[in-house]
Amino acid sequence: MRKQVAGFDHHRYRQLLAEAVDEQKRLAFIDLLIQERARDRLQAERASDRVAMTAATIATVLGTSRP
Repeated sequence: MRKQVAGFDHHRYRQLLAEAVDEQKRLAFIDLLIQERARDRLQAERASDRVAMTAATIATVLGTSRP
């Protein structure tokens, strides 16, 4: 069995999918999935940037970075 991705609410998405009984609701559900995936990717990118900036700062303070 696959692990659930942190932040991915399977129960909520199953419920929303069950409620999407017409075209308008299905399109709204698809839009929601796209928006939430984009938000998750942006959060991951920001976290990665923070780690890179921290590493660069530490290297500068320790004098190990190259100009």
